[in-house]
Amino acid sequence: MPETSPRALFAARLAQARQMRGLSQRALGDRMGLGKEKGSSRINRYEHQVTAIGFDNLGVLAQILDVPVAYLLATDATMADVILAFSEADEDQRDTVATLIRALAHNPALLTSLEELLRLPEQEQTKALKTLGTKP
Repeated sequence: MPETSPRALFAARLAQARQMRGLSQRALGDRMGLGKEKGSSRINRYEHQVTAIGFDNLGVLAQILDVPVAYLLATDATMADVILAFSEADEDQRDTVATLIRALAHNPALLTSLEELLRLPEQEQTKALKTLGTKP
């Protein structure tokens, strides 16, 4: 079973974000202003849970990696994916999604109906949405 301590989760998410951006440990450390050698060592220590990160450096890393700080601290992969997708939406979309999440969390029947709708082929989804009076 993978380790789920906050430090382990951060280390895994940091490595994932760094790789997602195509950066080596050296390049990321250099972008942090630590220099190539010291920076590489520091990132390696973060990713191997040898050194804890401070809040200031956490913010710098998130900015360089173009991810929300919350992404680096997400408790599981699904949460991380949702945080990243949510951060890519515009403000109006985020407001709408937040409203939908609250509604779905408080209404299990609505969630079940939406899951069933999403399992339909695309044409049938479009038809079902039109029936609801919405545009796909």
